[in-house]
Amino acid sequence: MRQFLIDAFARAPFMGNPAAVVEPFDTWPSDDFMSRLAMENNQAETAYMVKTSEANVFGLRWFTPTVEVNLCGHATLAAAHALFTELGLEAEVVHFDTRHAGRLSVRRAGGQLEMDLLELDFPAYPVQAIAAVPEIEAVIGQTAVATFGGPMLILQLASEAAVRALKFNAGEIGYPQACTLFDAAHVVVTAFADEGSPYDVISRFFAPGFSIAEDPTTGSMHCALMPLYANLTGKTVLEFHQAYPRRGGDLRCELVGDRVKLRGRAITTHKTQVMIALAESS
Repeated sequence: MRQFLIDAFARAPFMGNPAAVVEPFDTWPSDDFMSRLAMENNQAETAYMVKTSEANVFGLRWFTPTVEVNLCGHATLAAAHALFTELGLEAEVVHFDTRHAGRLSVRRAGGQLEMDLLELDFPAYPVQAIAAVPEIEAVIGQTAVATFGGPMLILQLASEAAVRALKFNAGEIGYPQACTLFDAAHVVVTAFADEGSPYDVISRFFAPGFSIAEDPTTGSMHCALMPLYANLTGKTVLEFHQAYPRRGGDLRCELVGDRVKLRGRAITTHKTQVMIALAESS
């Protein structure tokens, strides 16, 4: 079987967030096989697809090297890119049916000047202001100007420089006893971008609860950041930059009701052949 290594939300090779994408199966392989191949790939996510009776509809699942996850934006973008660019799918939109996030759609969004721009349609994640979390502030060495809870803990800092400079030592993290308003396994640090920047918001994402010290570019994070910053700015379209050191990812996001449109590019960097047959893996 073929698989592809694809940099998602990347403006150039070796930027954005890499994901492995396996060509679609006729039926789902075993969970053990998918988990083991993801472990072998050692990428933040490996995306698996299964064909359906409709040419532009696929089942989709995502595995880290250790666990299956409920939603992954960059690997969804990578899966769509693989179908459109590497596997010749001619549809304008591809739909993915998932176990926990419902149906996700990816559309060719670019005009003549942006032919490679793809648009993901994801659910918006509401967040709410909560009290400061000193346990996390101690880990990053920064004091938040505002803190928000939801599917992830969001710390808003005073400046872009503060976001870029912080160090996150997951080994020092001491989780609060009461985490009812946020998922402390996912920590987002964010700020308004410097004046004159080509983007509006800068961020970084840490997932110590899933053994991810720092994620290069996280689509699902922006499902929470876009509603938050739309409320703070009154704007429904914003440019985001995820400032992972030496890589960095770029997204154009739009809030439409209870959905977030995530727009970005993807670049294939590797094409490989998996030499192990399914029967051999069992």
